[in-house]
Amino acid sequence: MAKAKSVFFCNDCGYESSGWLGKCPACLAWNTFVEEKVIKKSDGTRGELKTSLKAMSIKDISIDKEERFLTGTKELDRVLGGGIVKGSLILIAGDPGIGKSTLTLMVANNIAITNDVLYVSGEESANQIKMRAERLNTNSDKLFILAETSFGEIKAYIENTMPSVVVIDSIQTMFDENLTSAPGSVSQVREVTASLMRIAKTLNISIIIVGHVTKEGSIAGPRVLEHMVDTVLYFEGERHQAYRILRCVKNRFGSTNEIGVFEMCENGLIEVPNPSVVMLDGRPTDAPGTAVVCALEGTRPMLIEIQALLSESNLAMPRRMATGIDYNRVSMIMAVLEKRAGYKVGMCDAFINVIGGIKLNEPSTDMGIAAAIASSMKNKPLDPNTVFIGEIGLTGEIRSVSQIEKRVGEAFRLGFTRCIIPARCDLTKRFVLPEGCKIVYARTVHDVFSQGM
Repeated sequence: MAKAKSVFFCNDCGYESSGWLGKCPACLAWNTFVEEKVIKKSDGTRGELKTSLKAMSIKDISIDKEERFLTGTKELDRVLGGGIVKGSLILIAGDPGIGKSTLTLMVANNIAITNDVLYVSGEESANQIKMRAERLNTNSDKLFILAETSFGEIKAYIENTMPSVVVIDSIQTMFDENLTSAPGSVSQVREVTASLMRIAKTLNISIIIVGHVTKEGSIAGPRVLEHMVDTVLYFEGERHQAYRILRCVKNRFGSTNEIGVFEMCENGLIEVPNPSVVMLDGRPTDAPGTAVVCALEGTRPMLIEIQALLSESNLAMPRRMATGIDYNRVSMIMAVLEKRAGYKVGMCDAFINVIGGIKLNEPSTDMGIAAAIASSMKNKPLDPNTVFIGEIGLTGEIRSVSQIEKRVGEAFRLGFTRCIIPARCDLTKRFVLPEGCKIVYARTVHDVFSQGM
């Protein structure tokens, strides 16, 4: 007989507790526990084993190359590792209004040219989706729209029609009638996603689910949601900026940390095949406090402009502001400049900004940040044809970075004539310099400033 039991879940991370807690032991958030009724069924098979199960030797398992759908969007295909794998479950998460529905509708229309695609919407009516489709010029005959939130009805429709690809927009609006909790709750999101995973694997149907994120930037719902799906994509960007970043953080069929760049226009999302050119568009060449770095996003090298502004502070504690870069990383670089290079930046207000809305996390941009700060401090422009690549240690040394050939090659391809790189990354014997280009090797921050300013 089914038994109902009250269980408390954390809305932020999905932690389960038998009683209400003021502070979540997992994510340390306050007042996030909600009560939900969970029905556990007893089948009377406690302690019994299914003797029909049989394990296979790893030598007897054959590997078949996965089948993929091309989405018609090269940026998305590259982020996914070559297209959508048949029978996979993909999660696309992002802030409300960032363009998730626009992206999925465009992808669904492109796939529907050759395959049946079912677009399930729990947030909009069929008429609203049609209005967006007219704006995006999406009118494929094989694209079917279903405005429904009952997962039981959706599951039955999928099993009867057997489409090649299913889009669920969004997972927070779906509800299972067998659960007593409200749509969007932790148990609803978890159980519906688990059912979608079973559908994808048993029926070999590719499923794309759209999910919202919390104000902290994590996916709304239980943390286990990211572990259940095959691929996790984050759609990032500011709502007031035109450029969007599609970032892969998990991919069972390809590399992670790949990114795709899109531009939001009135007719939908447009691919940006060469983001370095876009990020450097309008860059001032004779202004102090600006430097160009080469960051590696997955397998793609990107040239990005970093700007710094320093001014004498009248406050007891000078202001520090970093946009697109880790604040603690900037504070560390400024401490190294003051201690190892003699730049008196401790009593200055400092503002560091990454142009284009990109978020930089890798340490190879340290040299460019330091060069921009020093340039603003001295009020002296840097060489506009120089790219700075390298990590800075606490003793002021310049440490090597990975895949230096890709970074240097991208810089020279876009017309830069000089790269300052770590001395440990000696490219003399393994890189052919284009005519008129030069590589400068630096061991300490003193070498950087003597060569780059």
